[in-house]
Amino acid sequence: MITLAIDCYDRHLPFFDGTLDMTGDPEIRVLQVGQTGHLRDGTARHERMLQNGEFDAAETSLASYFAAKSRGLPYTAIPVFPRRLFSQGQIFVNASAGIESPKDLEGKTVGLQSFQTTLAVLAKGDLSSLYGVSLEKIHWVVIHDDAIQIDYPSDIDIRKAPAGSNLSEMLSRGDIDGLFFSRTPDPQGGKKGVIRRLFSSPETEELRFIQEHGYWPIMHVLALKTETADKHLDLPVRLMALFEAAYRQSSEYYADPNWSRIVWAKYAYDAECAAFADDLWTTGIRANAPNLERFADYALQQGLIDHPMTPAELFHPSTLES
Repeated sequence: MITLAIDCYDRHLPFFDGTLDMTGDPEIRVLQVGQTGHLRDGTARHERMLQNGEFDAAETSLASYFAAKSRGLPYTAIPVFPRRLFSQGQIFVNASAGIESPKDLEGKTVGLQSFQTTLAVLAKGDLSSLYGVSLEKIHWVVIHDDAIQIDYPSDIDIRKAPAGSNLSEMLSRGDIDGLFFSRTPDPQGGKKGVIRRLFSSPETEELRFIQEHGYWPIMHVLALKTETADKHLDLPVRLMALFEAAYRQSSEYYADPNWSRIVWAKYAYDAECAAFADDLWTTGIRANAPNLERFADYALQQGLIDHPMTPAELFHPSTLES
């Protein structure tokens, strides 16, 4: 039996509800493990995988996986990407900080979950390459250590927040001016009103990004322990097929207008179908090559890796033609 640790998103429900045919050898035990939130089988999925090798396969941070591979750690991956986000809608500011445009972040203090969190790497890279922001002119505050410890360039100002700090509270108090966050800030005491997104219409920025680049940025990848992949040679391709089948099944959920508890989900679904001609939940290397190449550039520029990384370095050989 091998273990597979993933989050419980809608596209992963077929792994948990018995509708996905997972018969085969070896048997796969699916674990529901969160990263920032505690699920049935625990939390801290990235660290448990990349630091301790606790699972045979796991959904992990793309940025931390890059860092792990560049340092020769014993992992490989398959080109399925369980989590995606745009950076534009995940950049938040204190409404009193005087930040009206991306360039206004220069000279300010910005909070991150960690410097290596994939959303943080993406947001930093986008701000630099798309909006001309100098990352060296921002003061960075992190609350967590990186999953893979690395040395960053000396011209980057990074400090650790006091133990027990909460980024949402820090932003609402003005202890930090901005926040790049993979969740939505939720300060206590009715202080949500002092926090707003940097972009007044993030959907417009995100749609422009898709029109110019053709993809939805990747957050997570499925990593495997090298010893597990070497022992079960057909496992990488089998896992890839299982995730593709789960994606196909989950794509049918929203045909029911009341499948989601969100009242207007049906309208959002219709709008997305009209806006995006192609499926943005793509698997395989060819369909995701520009996405991965751009992120690799960001990882190199920010010191996560020490050389440009190619698909042959990142993914299991059996998936390189995908």
